[in-house]
Amino acid sequence: MKAIILNQPKDFSIKDIEVPKLKEDEVLIRIKDSGICTNDVRDFNGDCNYSYPRIGGHEYCGVIEEMGSGVSTGRHFKGQKVVQYIIDDCKECFFCKHGEENICEEHPKSRIFTNPDGLSGYGGFAEFVVAKAEDLFVYPDSTSFEQMAFTEPLACVVNSINRTVIQFGDDVAVIGGGTMGMLHVMLAKLKGARVILSEPLKERRDRALKLGCDDVVDPMSENAVEKIKELTGGRGAQVVFNTTAIPAIAAQAVEMTSPGGMSVMFSSMHPNDPVPVNMGAVHSYQKTVTGAVSPTITSFHQAVQLIGKGLIDPTVLTEQIYDYRDFDKAIAAAMKPDTYKVILRFGE
Repeated sequence: MKAIILNQPKDFSIKDIEVPKLKEDEVLIRIKDSGICTNDVRDFNGDCNYSYPRIGGHEYCGVIEEMGSGVSTGRHFKGQKVVQYIIDDCKECFFCKHGEENICEEHPKSRIFTNPDGLSGYGGFAEFVVAKAEDLFVYPDSTSFEQMAFTEPLACVVNSINRTVIQFGDDVAVIGGGTMGMLHVMLAKLKGARVILSEPLKERRDRALKLGCDDVVDPMSENAVEKIKELTGGRGAQVVFNTTAIPAIAAQAVEMTSPGGMSVMFSSMHPNDPVPVNMGAVHSYQKTVTGAVSPTITSFHQAVQLIGKGLIDPTVLTEQIYDYRDFDKAIAAAMKPDTYKVILRFGE
């Protein structure tokens, strides 16, 4: 099979490698579409501590090509449209047993991140990938592969939303209008909130308004914290989602959160510098600051339901689809600061 191998940072090649062999409880997925994530860009640039060579890509989807002998033919069949829950959860540690499999203790130790004996990575930038049958989620035949490729990023946002309690009529602020910020806007609207986006690029602010955002703020021309408070009767937003990687903005997110409200740090910080926060205000006004990372099984399931039932169409955020053989052009497009989701296509 063909695979995009990242040999070292900024050094890739498209190589023929062996198709993975199946165990009895596994299926072979023929990948159709695979999204490029910000983390893939960081891997490409060497802004990580993972081992090389590696095959990136965790936003993939496709069809079942082959099934192991122990996979139920009553539930799965060749040609079925599927996505895979990509967290290598051990199902045995405290967090897995606690319903927080997205922060499984064993996942960071897996070959996904470090493999001294060969390839690391999720493996989604290739023609085939192996998955345990129990990790599959099935889509209707009517769902496009382009839509399915948004499952994992949407599931991350569902997890972020689920960590809050958004009530009808609440004020929700989203900081950052990239792909993940826009998905927060769309889901917060489904929750019945009034949504305000803080974003310096006019094109993104305009797009957010078309997607149902109620108000937008240009943080380059006005004080975002003061503007959010002005729009919310001086209180601040009940829920604030920070989808940027800038530490200083994380502090602003807490500041624009209302008394009794919650700030969600959705993005990892780059660089991960300490963030000065007014802890007196957090104490006195009962503010909650939390994080949100990869999806749980529940949020992954919910993302599949949202896309598969047509409740949300994430493809409004597709920037461009590239043939996988044009990976150099695709990764260059994904690196641009004003781009949305770039997708690699491995087959029609």
